[in-house]
Amino acid sequence: MAPRFGTDGIRGVAGSDLTAELALALGRAAALIVPGSPFLLGRDTRRSGTMIQAALAAGLTAQGVDAVDAGVIPTPGLAWLAYDRGVPAAMVSASHNPFDDNGIKLLGAGGTKLATEVEVAIQDELDLFLAGDPRDRPARTGAELGTLSEDLGARSAYADHLISIVKDGARFSGEVVIDCANGAAGTIAPEVLRRLGIAHKVLSAEPDGLNINAGCGSTHLGPLQEAVVASGAGLGVAFDGDADRVLAVDHTGELVDGDQLMALFAFDLMERGLLTGGSIVVTVMSNLGLRQALTARGIGVVETAVGDRYVSDALEANGFQLGGEQSGHLVFRQHAGTGDGILTALLLLELLARKARPLAELAKGAMTRLPQVLRNVHVTDPAHLADASAIWDEVDRVQSELGDTGRVLLRASGTEALVRVMAEAPTHELALEVVERLVTVVSRELDTPLA
Repeated sequence: MAPRFGTDGIRGVAGSDLTAELALALGRAAALIVPGSPFLLGRDTRRSGTMIQAALAAGLTAQGVDAVDAGVIPTPGLAWLAYDRGVPAAMVSASHNPFDDNGIKLLGAGGTKLATEVEVAIQDELDLFLAGDPRDRPARTGAELGTLSEDLGARSAYADHLISIVKDGARFSGEVVIDCANGAAGTIAPEVLRRLGIAHKVLSAEPDGLNINAGCGSTHLGPLQEAVVASGAGLGVAFDGDADRVLAVDHTGELVDGDQLMALFAFDLMERGLLTGGSIVVTVMSNLGLRQALTARGIGVVETAVGDRYVSDALEANGFQLGGEQSGHLVFRQHAGTGDGILTALLLLELLARKARPLAELAKGAMTRLPQVLRNVHVTDPAHLADASAIWDEVDRVQSELGDTGRVLLRASGTEALVRVMAEAPTHELALEVVERLVTVVSRELDTPLA
């Protein structure tokens, strides 16, 4: 059976889990199920990206659908192009994962994530193609075949779009350090800042196919923190491999995460009368301190499962403007239907320019984070977590002990063979103790791979 769709498409180790044969079959299946043509194709900077994209394009064109290669581009950039042109798209990326992983994310016409029933229909076709059973799908020949072309202006069009959104951001007077994770932001983010006249220093923008997310970007903030302090910059921002998320660092080198950014943006929108519905959308991973800060300001909170697709769905369903994740996926519904790291960074610069106050001061006053500890437990099959009663009995005991002073969260990763164990408590020591208790139970009750 083919790999299944997760919260962010199909993902796995390139060449073994995610093969050229799988990408070819997926292209053929998508061509049959997802309406619209041409299909826009984008990728990040992984070595395997061109192989997988070429196979995906071959599958699409074999079924008579034209494809357009937008090159290396952030996932939100490809989504915006699909929205702007009213066509479907496919992004080849594994986001923040190491370079040897890769993935394929399909978007419907207009850049929206596919509905579950559409993914199921694609999965059914994919299984048949991989089994060598295309049923009554006659081979396309001659003029029935699709074509593959290249769009050399895709990145520039996306950069123009970003610049059209930002107003006061161009007046930010300090220097910004940007860490591009050796990924898809490496050309576009510096170009946008240059065109806006914002002084900046660039880190990790020399991809070689192997160094995406390697000791850099939003998952490894050390180099950015050091560079910001050493250069005396006003702040720094770090993207992940496909630039759909961003984390910030203030001038002292202190992390400002997605929860703190959401608090800053929510308060600013409320003050300007732009917080539609008086609420924002967060995920179960958001710090309890964010909820407390929002409640104190009279701002409502709608909670979803982890994943920007769930955030986007809740924003659309409720007509809200802002939502996001602690990891730095922030969605501004007025401007985009998905998380966009570069857009978030630009809107942050705009906010700071209007407030004329440093990020460190604003972030400190926005919310107080409860100590939070997160551990990833490698397991053979994360799906077994749901039925592991001994684990959930221990969760209930721990939560009862914490009461209203903290919380625990266990969830199976939607993209990796991991169970994520998180605890928040009044002290770091207590949060660490709770997590260690739960990790022990998870490791005991679920099969774990041999070291």
